[in-house]
Amino acid sequence: MTILTAIIGGIIGLIVGVLLVVTGPDGIAENRPFYNVLDKIVNLFRSIPFIVLLAVIAPFTRIVVGTAIGTTAAIVPLIIAVIPFYARQIQNALLDVDYGIIEAAAAMGSSRLGIIFRVYLKEGLSQIIRSSVLTLISLIGLTAMAGTVGGGGLGNLAVMIGYERFQNDVTFVSLILILILVFIIQIVGDILAKATDHENFS
Repeated sequence: MTILTAIIGGIIGLIVGVLLVVTGPDGIAENRPFYNVLDKIVNLFRSIPFIVLLAVIAPFTRIVVGTAIGTTAAIVPLIIAVIPFYARQIQNALLDVDYGIIEAAAAMGSSRLGIIFRVYLKEGLSQIIRSSVLTLISLIGLTAMAGTVGGGGLGNLAVMIGYERFQNDVTFVSLILILILVFIIQIVGDILAKATDHENFS
């Protein structure tokens, strides 16, 4: 569930994040009306608490997957929650790219797509990885709340089995496994981010 959500939400979130950058102020495809609408939508969904989002989009979830309960149903609100969060992280990461490099690429005749792939995504790769790590760790936390609709996962195991049935050993083991998973993700992310950080080679 977490992996599928991360893949789908990550791809869509990356696209939305790139659109926020290129259509925003001083972007290579500046379009204020489009940017303002997209920016407001991202802010709107980011401001909704996940537990409330679960209830609000239950009818939509039922239409999409045929049910509002279970692991499959939990994927829909998780994706909707991840997209705006990751999009904003991507936007911040790409805005850190040296504008001089962008101008130089444009001056050499690079197309907008060329600038996006060869400048924004390439130069911002290290920050994108860090943003991805942060989003993935946050997603692990969201899966615990997804347990309220039968989403499963370690968080659900800790709450529904361990806490509610007073099986403290289950809660403890689930917590340890979650911490180990987060630790591994953070370590791997840090290694990849440092390996792709252009400042380390300057």
